[in-house]
Amino acid sequence: MNSVNLIAEYLDAESRLLARLERRLGVVHARQRLGIENDHAQRVFGGGGLNFFHPENWYSIQTLMRCALKMTRLYEKGRRNACNIELRRNRVQHVLIPEVFNGYRILHLSDLHLDMDEDITRSIIGAVRQVDYDVCVLTGDYRAQTFGSHDGALEGLKRLKSALKGDVYAVLGNHDSIRMLPAMEDMGYRLLLNEGVSIQRRSVSIQLAGVDDPHYYRVDNLQAAAEDNNLQQFSMLLSHTPEIFRQAAHAGFHFMMSGHTHGGQICFPGGIPITLDSDCPRFVGKGAWHWGGMLGYTSVGAGTSIIPIRFNCPPEITLHTLTSI
Repeated sequence: MNSVNLIAEYLDAESRLLARLERRLGVVHARQRLGIENDHAQRVFGGGGLNFFHPENWYSIQTLMRCALKMTRLYEKGRRNACNIELRRNRVQHVLIPEVFNGYRILHLSDLHLDMDEDITRSIIGAVRQVDYDVCVLTGDYRAQTFGSHDGALEGLKRLKSALKGDVYAVLGNHDSIRMLPAMEDMGYRLLLNEGVSIQRRSVSIQLAGVDDPHYYRVDNLQAAAEDNNLQQFSMLLSHTPEIFRQAAHAGFHFMMSGHTHGGQICFPGGIPITLDSDCPRFVGKGAWHWGGMLGYTSVGAGTSIIPIRFNCPPEITLHTLTSI
C-alpha cells in the first residue's frame, strides 16, 4: 500500500472516530477533549489542569529515579510492595440509602496503569477475581503515560474485563485518551462522562454519575452529571480526582469516589505522602473522608505512576458497602 493510500485510510479512520465521539458525547465535548490531546504532549509545568506542577509528565525524572533505585535493593523491594494488592473495606452509611440497598457492595478500582508493569497487572487481575460485589466502578488512569499509544492499556482493560462480573461503570483520568472510549465501551465498560444512570434493586433506585477528567483536561461538567438527580435519592459521583469535592457537595451528591493521588505512592513511615500531585487539602488525599453533607473516598490506587514501586503506601482495591440508617 502506497503512502497516499495510507494517509487516506488514516484520515478516514480519524473521521469515523470523530463522528462516533460526537454522537456519543456531543460536538463540543468531543472536539474539546480531542483538541487538547492533539495540541501538545502534556506539560510538566502549567499548560492545563487545576495545579501548576505535573510530575507524571516529567519523563526524564522517571528514568533518573529508576536508575538510581536500581543501584540499590530498594527498586526490587518497591516492586514487590507494588504487587501486594490489598483489599480495603469501607462502610458508607447515609440516611438516604434505601433499605433494599443495605449491604450493597461496590468494587472500586482506580489508577490501574495497566501497561506499566506486567507483574502488577497480573496481581490486580488476580486480586479482583477473589472479591464478591454487586457492581464495579473505575475512576480512571488506565494508561501509564499521558500521551502516545494506548494499545497496551486497552489490552490490559480487556484482560481485566474478563475477570469482572456484572455491570462496570468508569470515568477517564488525566492519563487516558478519549480515543479509548469506543474500544472500552465495545468491551462492555459503561463510561460515565458528565452523565448519570439509575441503579435499581427491586424497583427502588439510587443514582450514579461520573465526570470526565477535571485534573488536566478540565472537561468535567457537574451540572450535566447531576441533571437527572432526585435530591430525595441517594446519589454517588465518580471523579478521577477529589479536587472537585466542594463543587460535588454543593451539586447535591451524597458520596464521591475518586483516585488520582496514589496516596503519595512513595511515603514517609506512617504513610505520610511526600506529594499528592493534587490541588486539594490532604484530608481528601486518601481513604474515607467527609465534607459538608457529602461522604467521600479517595483510593490510593492499584497501579503505579512514574515508576512501578511503592513505599509505605500499599496498593488497594476497595469494597464499599452501602448501609442504610
